Amino acid sequence: MFQDTFVPEEVVHRNTELTHLSGLLTPILQGEPAETAAIFGPTGVGKTCCARYAVEQLHENSFNVRTQYVNCWQDYNRYRVLYRLLEGLDRTLDIHRQSTPRDVLYDRLRDANEDPYVVVLDEVDQLEEKDVLYDLYTLPHITMILVANDEQEFYANLGDRLYSRLTGNERVLFEPYALDELVTILDARANSGLADGVVTRAQLELIADQAAGDARIAIGILRTATRKAARDNAECLTTDLIETAVPETRAELRQKTIDQLSHDQQVLYEIIADHTEITPGTLYEAYEQRCDDPKSRRSVRNYLGKMEHYHLIDADGEKRARVYRLSESAIGAQNS
Repeated sequence: MFQDTFVPEEVVHRNTELTHLSGLLTPILQGEPAETAAIFGPTGVGKTCCARYAVEQLHENSFNVRTQYVNCWQDYNRYRVLYRLLEGLDRTLDIHRQSTPRDVLYDRLRDANEDPYVVVLDEVDQLEEKDVLYDLYTLPHITMILVANDEQEFYANLGDRLYSRLTGNERVLFEPYALDELVTILDARANSGLADGVVTRAQLELIADQAAGDARIAIGILRTATRKAARDNAECLTTDLIETAVPETRAELRQKTIDQLSHDQQVLYEIIADHTEITPGTLYEAYEQRCDDPKSRRSVRNYLGKMEHYHLIDADGEKRARVYRLSESAIGAQNS
């Protein structure tokens, strides 16, 4: 229950968002196709948790609905997405990942139309080949739930053909948690995973305050502090344990995000780390020199935007006056 992938039995403080999302999926229970749903919001606000919870609830209410979760950090191109969706249908037995053409995967997915198939495409703005969204949009038995950070950036980076089809679909918007909401979330996790008296409400409030609306960070701090207490054979958490857990948790989550970056994003991050600050033009020139197959300037802007959302880098200024630098928290982690 302290892991990012944990889906609680009850999702709190997201009733409005869950009701909206569940309502969009209701037609499937009535034998009708459902529209694509798009979920937007910053990191750590419950987007993934709600998407997976809504899909699990749908699956429990219908025996003939198939579901699949795809993390586009790992499955970032057309082939990988199609393969993952076929894997969810148990139709990859004779597929050779190195030699089977992508069109064969698409044809097989198109023909697997016996039951409705609801797919969550998490971090969908990380996709390098967004045309796969058009492939899936054209299949009437597939319903997509798209999860991304920034609504404006996501739609701005779609081709005209895809933009015209997705902009009319329903959006579910998420805001950061309030402090008391984070405390409730932490309290539920503590009650499920810790003995009575291990952590006090005041300490949960301290953790929530440090997390600044981000449940991922809050849960991570609680996890790290609990791990440190167990290592020290302490029967309960202390303020010192929590305070030392904060930078450790932020560094751990940051490294986890860096490890998930694509090769091109990691190159960009390393170049920025080598400079106090760097302009877009200089950054792109250095990137071109380090990559055998550099992506377009537009793709690089998309990569940098994603890294900003995850607080790996900061950007100031506009157009030619724009500069990139490591975020202050990233610099602190490097120096600690």
